[in-house]
Amino acid sequence: MREPYRWWQTGIIYQIYPRSYQDSSGDGVGDLPGIVQRLDHVQRLGVDAIWLSPFYPSPMHDFGYDVADYTGVDPLFGAMADFDRLLDAAHQRGLKVILDLIPNHTSDEHPWFVESRRSRDNPKRDWYIWRDPAPDGGPPNNWLSFFGGPAWTFDEQTSQYYLHQFDTHQPELNYRHHEVLPAMLDVMRFWLDKGVDGFRVDVIWLMLKDEALRDEPENPDWDPAWPHSRLKHIYTQDLPGVHALVRQMRAVVEGYHDRVLIGEIYLPVERLVQYYGQNDEAHLPYNFQLVLLPWRAPTIRAAVEQYEATLPARAWPNWVLGNHDQPRIASRAGREQARVAAMLLLTLRGTPTIYYGEEIGMENVSIPPDLARDPQAVNQPEMAEELGRDPYRTPMQWDASDNAGFAPAGVTPWLPLAGDFPVRNVAKQTTDPTSLLSLYRALIALRRDEPALAAGAFQVIETGVDDVLAYVRSAPEADRFLAVLNIGNRAHTLDLSTAAVSAEIVFSTDMVRNGAVTLSTLALAANEGVLLRLT
Repeated sequence: MREPYRWWQTGIIYQIYPRSYQDSSGDGVGDLPGIVQRLDHVQRLGVDAIWLSPFYPSPMHDFGYDVADYTGVDPLFGAMADFDRLLDAAHQRGLKVILDLIPNHTSDEHPWFVESRRSRDNPKRDWYIWRDPAPDGGPPNNWLSFFGGPAWTFDEQTSQYYLHQFDTHQPELNYRHHEVLPAMLDVMRFWLDKGVDGFRVDVIWLMLKDEALRDEPENPDWDPAWPHSRLKHIYTQDLPGVHALVRQMRAVVEGYHDRVLIGEIYLPVERLVQYYGQNDEAHLPYNFQLVLLPWRAPTIRAAVEQYEATLPARAWPNWVLGNHDQPRIASRAGREQARVAAMLLLTLRGTPTIYYGEEIGMENVSIPPDLARDPQAVNQPEMAEELGRDPYRTPMQWDASDNAGFAPAGVTPWLPLAGDFPVRNVAKQTTDPTSLLSLYRALIALRRDEPALAAGAFQVIETGVDDVLAYVRSAPEADRFLAVLNIGNRAHTLDLSTAAVSAEIVFSTDMVRNGAVTLSTLALAANEGVLLRLT
């Protein structure tokens, strides 16, 4: 086994959405001191790093992804002293801290944009993308916003349009201007100097746009449920020049000891892996296949094998089940399969990321239209149910008390709580040895102790059953493990004797089955995953 491995290779990342983790101030919104209060839970879970979604000063048109100051803390979440305490408290517990970096766009209230829109000859004018109207007075081209409508907003003061691929209050930075990237690299150095352990870079594949602003072609296969798909985004996404930007960001990170650069990239796997570069771009271009693909064993197997085969030399894999932009795994696959998904995530080769609440099986929460907060839903009300991300961002369910322990009694949380919080919460699952939380903790502990699971090789095993995915994890001079996952609702008896002569079950997703088994007649219940030590 190759040694030594970096912490972001053998470790596990845990994403915290600060608004929804713990409210310490009684305003219904989670904050940085609240996260400090709950770090013991994170430590007991056994993960190695926390990734914090944005807490920077912001008018909150996109809940912090519209940044008004890259080097501050919004009063809603506390003060810089609170962040310093959080960073120190995490490091004292052996936890790394990863921040969200949002380089593609700022808030329209950021001082850079305030200057840019003052006049056409302002020194910061070309820090953003401005263009004259089309001959008919409309937008300069046909580019679309992810949040609905054109990707251009007209500015009355200077009689030009500015580009925004998201909310109208999120103007896009122009990385073809020689001063913009250095300014963003300085932002990175500010936080790295404070001691943060890396960045997850938002929409990193969108940072560069076609210089000629050419119209994008129509997409004949577009999905009406996703209006943004009406065009083929060949001039606003994944332009070749973006890799040079990522390399410079990586160079800054490499100037500090043992830090990590993670990229948010929604692309087919053969294009995704290009963001590793020559081991000089992202350490981990986020791999969202388990989030986006149908939850079927043949589909998952094909995706895993293609990904493993496509990875460049020295590239390290990674896996994700969910995040703040995607439906929760327990709602997509069902509660029983959420347990199988946990075993899959924590036994595949590569770095796993856990989204807060996955460890207790939190599900999507239906949000009434009058309580919708997400601009993606508010701006497209006719499709709010399909496009809104609020259902995946609801408050963490800590216990059965008022507001699930997230906020004091009598306070209205910023989003409604799940109706099942009295029975689905951290406190209840902590005392239940068969709970999903107990399964997560046990699997994470085993992964930490076993070299084969932490960083070993991966090999798919034929099962002869479409519903069942099986693979071996192995490392030199270490125990070998066989994961057998039933991604279906029928029981099976399998012959897996090609993997080994004998084995013992270390874990089952039902948390009660263990002991020696015969691999030639391995019984597997419906919706069951088992992890076996091979002998």
